[in-house]
Amino acid sequence: MALLDEAAPGAGVVVFDAYGTLFDVHAAVARHAGAIGPDASALSDVWRAKQLEYSWVLSLYGDFRDFWQLTREALDHALARFPSVDRAIADKLLGAYRVLDAYEEVPAVLAALKAGGLATAILSNGERSMLADAVASAGIGEHLDAVLSVDEVRVFKTSPTAYALVTRRFGIEPAQAVFVSSNRWDVAGAARFGFRAVWVNRAGAPDEYADQRPVAIVRDLNGLV
Repeated sequence: MALLDEAAPGAGVVVFDAYGTLFDVHAAVARHAGAIGPDASALSDVWRAKQLEYSWVLSLYGDFRDFWQLTREALDHALARFPSVDRAIADKLLGAYRVLDAYEEVPAVLAALKAGGLATAILSNGERSMLADAVASAGIGEHLDAVLSVDEVRVFKTSPTAYALVTRRFGIEPAQAVFVSSNRWDVAGAARFGFRAVWVNRAGAPDEYADQRPVAIVRDLNGLV
């Protein structure tokens, strides 16, 4: 655990974002790309972007609808943007989203962290049942000490109230947790809260949020161990 020992000495809990970090958010569309046609990649990008946008807008004006509902609404919008795509594919896409592919290194990395004496958890915007389905499908439940959903507090990340689910669950101060996310906005929110935030930059994207820097940047989760 050289990276964590160096970047986050004394931390005892490693917390992961779920969608985009442990689970590939584009896997649902990829499974049905042939039926969708040439707009498959663009549709997937719009679906994801709107899913996140809706969570931010709701939080800003003080409302909440669970993430599964937002996922459905975002897909409706994406399909409306690409009328060439048969809307009959919607149910298949939603079914696939509940059992997204985990990135290939996920089970081994979680197991290694646990073997190293660290507690592990998920903190996600995801609704409880969709998280349960994804964790079960990936077979990683045995490697997790907690699966935390913002449903409990009814506000999405990057609200400090959402991140406080971790400190309350484990009885720790923010600096005692490492927070791992592929979403740079989530890393910024976690760093602002006081977590030791690690950015998983799979796409080699340029950095942003210069005022809220991660303690480390890795290309995939293998960089943690």
